[in-house]
Amino acid sequence: MGIGGVSIGSLLIVLVIVMLLFGTKRLRSIGGDLGGALSGFKKAVRESEESTEALALDSGLGAQKRQTEKEELVS
Repeated sequence: MGIGGVSIGSLLIVLVIVMLLFGTKRLRSIGGDLGGALSGFKKAVRESEESTEALALDSGLGAQKRQTEKEELVS
């Protein structure tokens, strides 16, 4: 058994049929486009995580500053 109950032989037959229908040049083009989309998605996720971390740090520093100002007013 292969992936999800599909045998390796069945997967190879499907691959050959797809190659005959679309051709290798078109499949390479589709693969390149898909790879570019995935790398763009990963980059966007990474940038989003970095900006979220930066906002968390900024808000933490702002809270410390407000606490310091409160302490100065109380003194």
